Parts: sequence; C-alpha cells; structure tokens
Amino acid sequence: MSTRRVGSAAPWLSEGEEVAWRAFRRMTIAVQASVVQGLVASGLSEPDYEVLSTLVEAPEMTSTLHAQAEKMGWSRSRLSRHAGRMEARELIRRDPDPADGRGCLLVLTPLGRDTLRGATAMHLESVRRSFADRLDERDLSDIARIAGKLAQPQGPS
Repeated sequence: MSTRRVGSAAPWLSEGEEVAWRAFRRMTIAVQASVVQGLVASGLSEPDYEVLSTLVEAPEMTSTLHAQAEKMGWSRSRLSRHAGRMEARELIRRDPDPADGRGCLLVLTPLGRDTLRGATAMHLESVRRSFADRLDERDLSDIARIAGKLAQPQGPS
C-alpha cells in the first residue's frame, strides 16, 4: 500500500501509519470538543482562553503582540483580529509598544483576569474528565513523550 500515489510524489501511508494517524485525529478532535464544551459556560471560546491563559504567564501580564503570537503558534494578523474582539469585551487592552512604534502590547485587564479565574476551574474539570482521569501514569508519560517528538521543528524534507 505504501507505494500507491495519487497526484503527488508523496507515498501513501502504510496500514499501520494510517491507523495511527486516524486514531490520533479522532482522539484530538474528541478530546478538544469535550474540553471546549467545558469552556462554553464561562463565556470564553477556546481561542479566548488560550490568549488569556498564555498572557497571564507573561511578566506583568503584558506581552508584545509578536511574542504572544509566537508563543501561541498563531500568525500576528490572526492574534491582532482576535485581540480586537477581546478588547471590545474589555478582557485585554492594547497599548502602544514603546520599543516598536509599529507594534503593540497586549495587557490582561482586571476583568480578563477575573474571567480567566472563573473559567479555569470549569476548564480544569473538563480537562480532567475528558483526558487526565481516563489515562494511567504510563499513558500520560507516553503522550508527553510522543507530543515532545511531534512538537519539535521538522528538518528539511
């Protein structure tokens, strides 16, 4: 099966590779959907929670748009658009970046901090129910090891 090609020079996945890939996709979709349901009651979307929970880790809960986008793995334009929506809800504010006249700082507001605090308990319960409580220590270790491999930058192909 690995030698079949359709419109591409890339070889098809072997049966084992395809089974693993499909299982990975089903797992990530199912866990993510379940965890997102846990955030709905808090009034935050998954991207909102990601921005707030990443921003709260920054010194003085402030980050440049560029650094925040890089840390989250988002494009600057995606984060800028989303930050505008969050700013309208007063969860964050954007201030001029004194070190870069073209950039801005994202600052977690008191309302954003309180909203994150309220959502965190629901989010953690959802993560526990959908993920952590369903696995044993070896499973968790295996996932952490595999995730570490897959998160490494790829070399040239």
